[in-house]
Amino acid sequence: MDLREHGKVVVKKHLLPFCRKVIVSDNGEVEMWGDGKQTRSFCFIDDCVEGIIRLMISDYIKPLNIGSDELVSMNEFMAIAASIEDKKVKINHIPGPEGVRGRNSDNTLIKKVLGWSPNISAKEGMTITYNWIKEQVEKEKKKGVKVTEFSQSKIMVQTTDTLKAIGTTTNKK
Repeated sequence: MDLREHGKVVVKKHLLPFCRKVIVSDNGEVEMWGDGKQTRSFCFIDDCVEGIIRLMISDYIKPLNIGSDELVSMNEFMAIAASIEDKKVKINHIPGPEGVRGRNSDNTLIKKVLGWSPNISAKEGMTITYNWIKEQVEKEKKKGVKVTEFSQSKIMVQTTDTLKAIGTTTNKK
């Protein structure tokens, strides 16, 4: 698996890069696009699946947002990643794509309709994912990959060709 290319959407934009940058940093500097004050909410996959199952077995037939309402800034998200192994990192804010300034889930309707909402915190979900990413980085290191390259921010351009390729590759063991 190439950790520089893995993932789609959020994983590629935030979670994976933040984790791998902290993992390969030696209590040093990590790059982040923008000022880090952009906010997002992250729903861990276990909560997402549970929400989908609850929705499927309910009688509700309208669209329903399934997402966490825990709002986290990118600076806080990087701090969470660093805290997992008690690393001290300095964030170097660099020019680059930031996306919208803020995005969050309003869970009023899901709580009303399903009597439930996601409960895995950003830190808990990040910790599980961080540990998995760390295993992948170690595997790459053993293969001789220069993992220091994982600390760099690169702008990836989405093209029609790359969109067509999503889901067509298979994992090689």
